[in-house]
Amino acid sequence: MFFIISKIALFFLQPFNWILFLLAIWYFSKNEKVKKRLLILTALLAIVLSNGFLRNEAELSWQVNKSGVVPGKQYEAGILLGGLSGYDKNQVGHFSGACDRFIETVILYKQGIIKKIVVSSGSAYLFIKAPGEADFLYEKLLASGIPAKDILIENKSRNTFENASFSKHILDSLHLQGPYVLISSAFHLHRALQVFDKAGIKVVPYPCAFNATEKIYSWDDYVWPSLDVLMSWGGLIKEYVGVVMYKITGKA
Repeated sequence: MFFIISKIALFFLQPFNWILFLLAIWYFSKNEKVKKRLLILTALLAIVLSNGFLRNEAELSWQVNKSGVVPGKQYEAGILLGGLSGYDKNQVGHFSGACDRFIETVILYKQGIIKKIVVSSGSAYLFIKAPGEADFLYEKLLASGIPAKDILIENKSRNTFENASFSKHILDSLHLQGPYVLISSAFHLHRALQVFDKAGIKVVPYPCAFNATEKIYSWDDYVWPSLDVLMSWGGLIKEYVGVVMYKITGKA
């Protein structure tokens, strides 16, 4: 039920949908004073949320920016969280823009920093039946030269809470000693670290797939509105709300 509610909530966490909703109220409202205020609110919301400078700074302040991996230390396992690939209608797997997670995991293994790789990800689709994402990633890890004996997968988890719960079962059953390296997108690690800590799993963060960096801003970032920037707020707002909801439900 938590998974279903979270999927439905995603629609209401998209700022673009907020703007459409406000415009709909403005269109059907008969009160001219209310219409004027709604139009001003909609314009302000669009201007603020389409500003590249504000968007980048908001994510920089939220995301985990530094790795917790200690130089020269070897870890029993790295935990690769899903959300970096998906399946098409023919159930053929493809990497997404977050595939840096996969690349960094392979590098960590080949550098000897992690001994084993735990891939944690099922299917995130609500109404579509698809294989677990971990199955696709397992094949790609094999193709990258990682021995099968060093790849552990769980392909049932549908959210971060289940990532932690199911990964803990695997790690405990094999008596692997922590801390483990938790590999995920920088903006997602803020929430993931809290969830894994609550589950009793000692991890150190390894952020990758950065959406925001300490960039040199251009004039366009400050003053030129961008539809791409407006549309990109959904993922970050999801993380904000996710931390709050996980705290309320005792999952973090």
